[in-house]
Amino acid sequence: MDVQIVNKSPHELPQYQTVGSAGMDLRAWLPQAVTLQPMERRLIPTGLFMALPIGYEAQVRPRSGLAIKRGLSLVNTPGTIDSDYRGEIMVPVINLSTEPQTIEDGERIAQMVIARYEQINWSVTETLNETERGAGGFGHSGIK
Repeated sequence: MDVQIVNKSPHELPQYQTVGSAGMDLRAWLPQAVTLQPMERRLIPTGLFMALPIGYEAQVRPRSGLAIKRGLSLVNTPGTIDSDYRGEIMVPVINLSTEPQTIEDGERIAQMVIARYEQINWSVTETLNETERGAGGFGHSGIK
């Protein structure tokens, strides 16, 4: 599938790092490095704008290496970019560590997964069909 993209940054386009990768890395586009204090959050620009086809979304997710090594994650995860959005892709980063963390220009800060979706129509009813799980919620199946 071809997707139109505008890249106003000097960085390369998002790309898959391996043959089996589901996500493409997004890079920070910063005039100068940004330091986030513990629990501070900030929108980090990428310089990217895109036009996804209807029926697709982009999910922006944390990078596992940044999360475990530096405590950097995303405030809204996964964040959804709708097919009709034409603004800049911005990444809402939060520092969950106990130390200040610096993000450099060009650093890979998140990953983006393109996913198909369908819109639904509600069918109002008085009852739902029974299942084995039923209304069992959080932790209903135990630990082991």
